[in-house]
Amino acid sequence: MAIDHWLLERGEPALRLYTWARPTLSLGFHQRRVPRRWLDLAAAGRVDLVRRPSGGQAVLHGGDLTYALVWPDPPSERQRAYEVACAWLCQAFAELGEPLRFGTTPASLAGSNCFASSTAADLIQPNGSKRIGSAQLWRGGRVLQHGSIQLAVDAALWQELFQSEPPALPPLAVSPQQLETSLLTAASQWLPLPPAVPRPLLAAELAELAGRLEHYRVGGVVSSPEASIVRTT
Repeated sequence: MAIDHWLLERGEPALRLYTWARPTLSLGFHQRRVPRRWLDLAAAGRVDLVRRPSGGQAVLHGGDLTYALVWPDPPSERQRAYEVACAWLCQAFAELGEPLRFGTTPASLAGSNCFASSTAADLIQPNGSKRIGSAQLWRGGRVLQHGSIQLAVDAALWQELFQSEPPALPPLAVSPQQLETSLLTAASQWLPLPPAVPRPLLAAELAELAGRLEHYRVGGVVSSPEASIVRTT
């Protein structure tokens, strides 16, 4: 989360895809109610807690592929920005035989689970189950869009956290690595980004980010970039 916010501040176009080494619950920036059971599960080492700079409700990471898109000059109308910023996702899933459509539920701060509703910012399967939840942060005309692509949900942990069943998502016919390749191909066609040049963060950049981690702390629990994110593109 610190890396993604930092990239937004730099103002350069960027796209990151990453996975998580441990089950991690990310809370939206405006989500202030933290159920006691979440803190108890974190204290027991069952899940890490972190706060996103973007909005929305809590997302369980660990069985998903997470993306972060920094767009320096998006359409000023928010819904149009979501539509354009999600076009690459729609194309990639359509080509995999898994067409997605936008949700229709009005956005609300009620509830605690991002995947309990499907707004116009989200992408859902034909059966109505939410495959991708997205949220944004706008600063100075630039936008950071976060998204979670659910792949292999830990149903037991999901039930413990949210006291509800996870979305009924059919398994994809491709591996996570093949999905990532499809997503990057679609992104190169749809997003206003320069050619992808992956690079590791420099030591000085990591040191700067380490000083920011307090901003993403939840209930005294925080994960470092090195501990949480195991693979990035």
